[in-house]
Amino acid sequence: MKDLKKLAHFIKPYRKEIAIALLLMVVISGLELYSPRLVEVIIDDGVMAGNLKVVWQTALLMLGIAIFSVLVSIFRVRVSVRAQEGFARDLRSSLFEKVQSFSFANLDRLRTGELIVRLTSDVTQTKMAFQVLLGLVARALTMFVVSLVMMVSISPSLTLKVLPFMVLIIVVILIVVANIRTIILEVQKRLEKLNNIMQENLAGIRVVKAFVRDDHEKNRFNIANIDYRELNIKVSRIMSFIFPVMFFILNMSVATVIYFGGLDAIQGVMTIGEIMAFTNYIMTVMFPVLMLAMGLTMLASASASAERIGEVLDAELVLKNPENGISPKTLKGQVEFKDVCFEYNVGGKADMVLEGFNFVAYPGRRVAILGATGSGKSTMVKLIPRFYDVCDGQVLIDDVDVRDYDLENLSSHIGVVLQEAVLFSGSIRDNIAYGKSDATDADVIEAAKAAQAHDFIMEFENGYDTEVVQRGANLSGGQKQRISIARALLIKPEILIFDDSTSAVDVDTETKIETALDELMKNSTTFTIAQRISTVLTADVIIVLDDGKIVALGRHEELIKSSKIYQEIYDSQLGGLDKKYMDGGTN
Repeated sequence: MKDLKKLAHFIKPYRKEIAIALLLMVVISGLELYSPRLVEVIIDDGVMAGNLKVVWQTALLMLGIAIFSVLVSIFRVRVSVRAQEGFARDLRSSLFEKVQSFSFANLDRLRTGELIVRLTSDVTQTKMAFQVLLGLVARALTMFVVSLVMMVSISPSLTLKVLPFMVLIIVVILIVVANIRTIILEVQKRLEKLNNIMQENLAGIRVVKAFVRDDHEKNRFNIANIDYRELNIKVSRIMSFIFPVMFFILNMSVATVIYFGGLDAIQGVMTIGEIMAFTNYIMTVMFPVLMLAMGLTMLASASASAERIGEVLDAELVLKNPENGISPKTLKGQVEFKDVCFEYNVGGKADMVLEGFNFVAYPGRRVAILGATGSGKSTMVKLIPRFYDVCDGQVLIDDVDVRDYDLENLSSHIGVVLQEAVLFSGSIRDNIAYGKSDATDADVIEAAKAAQAHDFIMEFENGYDTEVVQRGANLSGGQKQRISIARALLIKPEILIFDDSTSAVDVDTETKIETALDELMKNSTTFTIAQRISTVLTADVIIVLDDGKIVALGRHEELIKSSKIYQEIYDSQLGGLDKKYMDGGTN
């Protein structure tokens, strides 16, 4: 259970509630354990003595104790639930905050489905452990100790006769708990796999439908679902074995009490009331052990979940914010790559993407990036806002290494429009103003107009108040991209990055966006990854990448004469070389 200790600091804020709940549990258990003694009084001093007054008085006392126990139990539940749910809330919040601090490199190693399971199922398991500790375990230990004391006070010799049965039950419990934790850990892993498949399927449902892969996805899900079911059946089999065995042991102990107690009663050593009381205490001492078995099983499950939660909470941040990071109010926007090397390292596999990369983008320049798939275009621009750290070399902004900037401050100066337009639940206005919550309506409209989004937004019945449904399903790809562009333009960053973010808009709209950018972002340094050659024609500098290296650099007029790769791209898309630039020949 050492993994549960890692979460102990989440319990500390609720020490008062825990202490009250445990104290009340002891009181409730003590009142319940007093009942067999009252039964003994009813039988020996009431029924056997023919004293009806004792029977009535003792029965009323038992009723009063029962009513008081109910009231105390209700209050205890209210206190313990407040502590349990507070613990779960704090744990979920810490996990979410940790995930928010993860860099792209961290998220590459922990898949979405895994994180969802740890924030939901695993947190629920640990909350159940909290409940077990406050309820079942505390109750079981109190009842076990007090019942054992009562049994010894009634008949020490009879207690010794049933003691082996208690030891046997405890041994069975320990064996089960020792083996079930590993199985529960595997159950959670298989649940993660199931969730990953579901998450991937929902995210890519349009691709599944387009390629008619429904049967393939169903088969993939069913295989994971069956694996998950089989392991849960294994857990259930273990649990179905433990309780019949323990009930058998319990019945054997009761039979032993009745047999040897009967002999003592015949000899006058014990009274009938004492035998009844002892039998009740046998039940109350064994049932806590059964509850303890259930509680320890749940604790074993929670321990496995706590280990997985700990993996997230203890995960070392790949990108660390410097203690005294530089936080400038404004940037000039000069970006320099100096001998940069970078490789992705996911699952222990390294893949060099950029090697010996050098380039300078001067303030206010428009930089276009071309290259084949896998040439390093997206990787290059992801290093600027420090989504990843270089393996070697430096990325400098205004002659300062990006690793020396405060991360939040650095992000506030850089606008990023990703190829995949990600929108959130809420209105179109909320999505555009996502990076600047205090933006005015005028600011939002200005950004939307520059992104060529204003006209189609106004066509909606509710305009900017139109609700964006899950993943922006009520918007076209081009509309989502334009809203994403408006979101980046609204913060008016000194550095603006477009990662192939106009791929879903037509050429005419793209041209209008570029014209608006020339005016609105004329002082910003802009990086544009493009697949269409028409996007880069007016750029101040064009970078052509191949296998992580710059193979051509210059303006369109220069590259059309000097770069064979650029000429091939131009020819393949525009149907022929630009003759007015070809008089000087090609290299």
